[in-house]
Amino acid sequence: MEQFTYQIGLEEDEERLDKWISSALPDLSRSYIQKCIKENHVLVNQKPQKASYRLRVDDEILFSIPEAVEPAIEAENISLAVLYEDEDVLVVNKPKGMVVHPAPGHYSGTLVNAVLYHCRGRLSGINGVMRPGIVHRIDQDTTGSLIVCKNDHAHRVIAGQLKEHSITRRYRAIVHGVIEQETGMVDAPIGRDPKERRRMAVNEQNGKPAVTHYTVLQRFREYTYIECRLETGRTHQIRVHMASIGHPLLGDAVYCHRKEAFHLEGQTLHAMTIGFAHPADGRYVEVTAPLPAYFTHLLHIL
Repeated sequence: MEQFTYQIGLEEDEERLDKWISSALPDLSRSYIQKCIKENHVLVNQKPQKASYRLRVDDEILFSIPEAVEPAIEAENISLAVLYEDEDVLVVNKPKGMVVHPAPGHYSGTLVNAVLYHCRGRLSGINGVMRPGIVHRIDQDTTGSLIVCKNDHAHRVIAGQLKEHSITRRYRAIVHGVIEQETGMVDAPIGRDPKERRRMAVNEQNGKPAVTHYTVLQRFREYTYIECRLETGRTHQIRVHMASIGHPLLGDAVYCHRKEAFHLEGQTLHAMTIGFAHPADGRYVEVTAPLPAYFTHLLHIL
């Protein structure tokens, strides 16, 4: 049984228990979290509480996730925006809100459910039955290009390119504040936040090397539209790096505490372009995912 222990800080005072856990463990659905609370898998100061319990400063939460019985993941007829496809790889434009692979509380409606149906079982098996074909991932509320591998050879080749940082990855983002310089680079290691384990952070002691290059595309009164190019692919890399230099992503509920008036669902981050050496013959393939409608509408408003 996997256990997580957290202590509530000042900025989290008065938040609902189920809502707080949902933000701390975003791979779990709210309904699954509420079920765990009801079954006393969640203790606050060593006592069970209701999902509606209002947290107080210094409350200690112990969340014990029951051992999961690995379910049979079913193929689901979910529409996919296919950007590129051949016998070896599939590149899709993942929509906002879609989880990449199944996890407790998210066993349906994921990208894996969709590609199982689309590919009729022709997917690499290296990452097991829960993640067939999945060689990398993007966050639930990040949109854009994602590679799916149809066989184990393709999986090994693409995974090798990811490890060598030879894959081209360019993102579009809108950040708080006006960036004055035209280009910049953040070279700072990323690891778990030692004070808040649900988050990543620039971590000089235990972090892994991470490099993000950014270019200003357009400036607005209070925001900046940028392109980011990744040299590495750490968890939440762009979100952490931009927040670390005082320009957190607009809509990012985890790394930005500034209010926004656009009623966004998650960060304004889009994996626009991905380029790789094809696993069959080595030719360079580059695919671009168009900006989602909410993103272009927001740019128009700004």
